[in-house]
Parts: sequence; structure tokens; C-alpha cells
Amino acid sequence: MQLDIWGGAGEHGRSCYLLHNDRTGVLLDCGVKKTGAGQYPLVDPNVIPRLNAVFLSHAHEDHSMALPLLYKHGYRGVVWTTRATAQQLDTYFASWKKYVRGQSAELPYGDEHVEAIRFAYLEEAGASGEWIDAAPHVKVSWGRSGHLVGSVWLMLELEDKRVFFSGDYSSESVLLAADGPEALPSGMAGQYADLAVIDAAYGMDVEAQPVLLERLAARIGQALAQGGSVLLPVPAFGRGQDMLVWARERFPGVPLVAERELLQAFGPMLDRPEWLKPGAAERIRRCLEEPRVVAVATDVGREQALAAGRSALYFTADGMMQSERAQWYYRRLAAAGNGCVILTGHLAAGSFGQRLLNEPDSEGGCSVEAIRYKVHQGVADVRRMLRAFGSRQTVPVHTGRSATDALCAALAAEGFAGLHSLGPGEALRF
Repeated sequence: MQLDIWGGAGEHGRSCYLLHNDRTGVLLDCGVKKTGAGQYPLVDPNVIPRLNAVFLSHAHEDHSMALPLLYKHGYRGVVWTTRATAQQLDTYFASWKKYVRGQSAELPYGDEHVEAIRFAYLEEAGASGEWIDAAPHVKVSWGRSGHLVGSVWLMLELEDKRVFFSGDYSSESVLLAADGPEALPSGMAGQYADLAVIDAAYGMDVEAQPVLLERLAARIGQALAQGGSVLLPVPAFGRGQDMLVWARERFPGVPLVAERELLQAFGPMLDRPEWLKPGAAERIRRCLEEPRVVAVATDVGREQALAAGRSALYFTADGMMQSERAQWYYRRLAAAGNGCVILTGHLAAGSFGQRLLNEPDSEGGCSVEAIRYKVHQGVADVRRMLRAFGSRQTVPVHTGRSATDALCAALAAEGFAGLHSLGPGEALRF
């Protein structure tokens, strides 16, 4: 069996991994990189029609937005994912199309290719930890990955090979549950997979979520104590909901102004409590019922919230601040002279958020800094995953090549074997 890197290893974005031999071909994810007009996976059009199955770990654009290319190039099968993931994709396709058009570019596929995507639902074919016959010579088992409602890790059985794919994994979400090795198929606990493709987005970072949350709380508290407001740009789905619930509990009495789409995203979470940690549903309901949590959806509503003149936390649904709305919030807080922007996730090269971070406003009207909210794994998390799931060969993914090199070297020095730092266009036989 061979692993071909079509994207996602040695870089942040366009997750896409081909597993194949002469008889069987499987694709894991098919995403884009939000750089310029978008960078797409290194798909081979000659391979696509022969794929036995395609699997999608979750809906984020760097894992999903190139799926239509598969149907453009002749794939006629289904995409195995969860129903929650499939239902989120319309929002992402619309947003990606708008982003590409905003770059004065066109998508490399048409609406008909988006509409051609057919889904098969993992959780309806089998419970977590059960083997599912996904295609001839292809079995799959899944577990919750704690990254997003509907996000999963996968254990695949391809002929006589077993492959573990973590997807984007975090056990440290405020709201979302993640399954450990107890969710592996019966009899597999303690057995080694032949290959593991593991989320290592934070490289050598060792900090745990509670430490980062304390740092975030301290910086927010400082801004509020000085009479300022804080802008928290977050994705439409994912850490934004976590951070809203956390902020409501951590800062009693402080107004929380959030774009309506961020609050609406709580709906699917409450509809699918099986993806949540114990007690999370009640924490979400208390957040939604809180009078000081204000939803805004129009320019008038945003102006009124800002005109109130009180120190507040503003949540806008754009983690990289590429949208006009996010940039409008920044300009308004900068004009007020005492604002603060805290960026909590990945920033693509050339994004507005990255430019603000690297080139501070010379007038100093609004400070900008980065404090991570973990939705991926650092070295301590990768170490735990390797010990829990185990594999003979491991490919850490989702971060730059130099960071992957350092991670592999550090883990090898600790005694972990079979680690490979790879990049797009490279392959590994196993």
C-alpha cells in the first residue's frame, strides 16, 4: 500500500491523502489552502475515476472545498462523512465561492459539481467503534475528534493494512466530546496500525488549554479594566461557540455582542447532543438565554451595539479577518482609541489578520495580538495519541515542513520510531 500526499502534510491547509495499491484506492479529505485565490490539492485526474471510496473528516474548508474537483474528474461514488458535516457544507461552499470571487478569480469547478456530491453517513451505517463495509476491500470505523460537531477520526482496513487518520483532533474543547482508543473496533485496543496520519498542527507547542485560557482571560480583563472593548474574530463553526460559552461564564456582567450566525450554530449542537461533553447542552442554553448576549445581523444593529459605549466583547465570524465586516469592527475599535483584537487561530499568509499582527497600526488605536485557543494538537497531544492508538509508521500533518521536522526529531529522540516528515507530492510505501 502507498500513501500519496496530495496536500496537508508539510503545510497548513488542503488536507488530501491518497491510499492505494494496484486494486484499491481511497482518498482522505479534499480541501483547499486559503492563500491568494486558493491552492488546491495535487489531484491526479487519471486516479479519481478509479477511487473505491472518499472519506471526509469534517466540514472546514481546508478539508472539504476541493471535493467537487473529484466529481469534475469522474468520481461517481459517495463521500463517507457524518450527517452533521454534510449539512454544514452548503455554508462553506457559499463562503468559499464568495472569497474566490473577491480575489477576482473563478472556482476550478462548477455548481453542477458541487450538486453532484453524494454522501453516505458513517453514524447511520454503524456506531462509533463498529466496522462498516464502505466499499469492496475497504472497511472503516470512526470516533468523535472533538474539533467540530460531526468531526471524526477514522480507522481504515484496506485489504490487509490498517490506517489511522486523526482528522483535526482535540480533547480540550469546552463543549465537544472526543473519543479515545476505547472507541476502536472490538479487539483492536493495544494493536498497532500499519500507518497513522496524525494532526500535529501546533508542532512543538506543549501548552495545555487551561494555561492558554488563563492568558486569554488576563488579556481580556486588562482591556476591559482600561475601559476598552475586545474583538474576537472566530470561524463560523468551531472554536467560536466554545469561546462564547467560556466568555459568558468567565466575564459576568460584560456584554457579549456576537454575529447571529455564531449563535445560530448552537442550534445544530443542541440538535445533536451526542457530539457534546456531559453538561455542555445546558451551558449552551444558559448562554442563549443570557440577556447580555446580544445577536447582531445588520449594520444598524452593529452600530447600535457600538454606540452603547460600554466595554464589551465582540465576536465576528471570520477568524482571519478577511471580510469587510471584520475589518469594519477593527476600524471602529481603532477609532475609539482603546480597542484590542485577539486572534486565536491560524492566519493564512497575506490575510488581513496576519498583516495586522505583523505590521501594527502606527497610530496605536487598536492593539492586536495572538493567543491560541486549541483546536488541534501540539507535541504533548501527539505523544499521547501515539501511545494510545499506536502505529508502525506515522506521518504528522497540518503544519509547515520545518515544524514537522522538529517534531519528528524530538519524538524520535524519545524513542518513537517510524516517523516521517513529508510534503505535497511525496509518497510513503507501507
